[in-house]
Amino acid sequence: MPTALITGITGQDGAYLSQLLLSKGYRVVGLVRRSASADVIGARLHWLNVADRVELVDGNLTDLSSLIRIMETVKPDEVYNLAAQSFVAASWQQPLLTGNVTGLGAANVLEAARIVNPAVRFYQASSSEMFGLIQEKIQSEKTPFYPRSPYAVAKLYAHWMTVNYRESFGMHASSGILFNHESPLRGIEFVTRKVTDGVARIKLGLANELALGNLDATRDWGHARDYVEAMWLMLQQDKPDDYVVATGRTTSIRDLCRIAFSHVGLDYEAHVRVDPAFFRPAEVEVLLGDASKAKKALGWEAKTSLEDMVSEMVDADLVRHRAKAGL
Repeated sequence: MPTALITGITGQDGAYLSQLLLSKGYRVVGLVRRSASADVIGARLHWLNVADRVELVDGNLTDLSSLIRIMETVKPDEVYNLAAQSFVAASWQQPLLTGNVTGLGAANVLEAARIVNPAVRFYQASSSEMFGLIQEKIQSEKTPFYPRSPYAVAKLYAHWMTVNYRESFGMHASSGILFNHESPLRGIEFVTRKVTDGVARIKLGLANELALGNLDATRDWGHARDYVEAMWLMLQQDKPDDYVVATGRTTSIRDLCRIAFSHVGLDYEAHVRVDPAFFRPAEVEVLLGDASKAKKALGWEAKTSLEDMVSEMVDADLVRHRAKAGL
């Protein structure tokens, strides 16, 4: 039975990846940091009914000693580094924390793996935000990076450290440059979930409007359930490499709102209000990924349409709010 160690296991991607690996017969161990919200820490794992099938160990990406100890104890065959301060907007407010966790944290995981077992297969969760101020209309593995937030800068450091450990030490270290990927497990602070949660509250009469920032920013949105399969496929290859993971379709936040509101028979224009407070200090206007390398080398492509994903998210938020309100 292969063993996988997942940092960030309690996040959206960690939960879906756990579900996938368990279905393939893995022993799944997740690193969790000590948190004041320990009672809700496994909510996403519970949502997917896998919480009782994963092992959780205490540790922190900023503490190399804890990572070395975990590597020695767990003896993973594969390590998936998904943990990060992952909310772009918060990275301007907490740039040093973001650098320490999202950037240096990844280097700590790589170093722990190199010290304990350099033969382990390592996956780094890179991000399309690294492209930032886009240098090409469609972004591939060869597109130059131009990060536009402290989060993206930290991700870029982690990305290049992964490349460096691969080339310097011969480690099987791969990066997935994942474009935006969503699901009912997405955090409420992210715009897709903010929209679907708002739609549910408005439909149920619990709210009347939804305040958003730049409606004209466009993103390449896919489903996290599809994207974690690409992570796993990267670590099954003979040679490590970096891959863009995307749908190849870009959609504006305005059209996202249109899709979400129309799913429940509402007109988004009657409820969405633009609030400049939600504009980013430096906006990433357009992201559109070219995943042809992943399709050719891994046999991977996105399966879930944006419309189906948004409908699934709205329906899940309707269930949540009906339960909360006793409707």
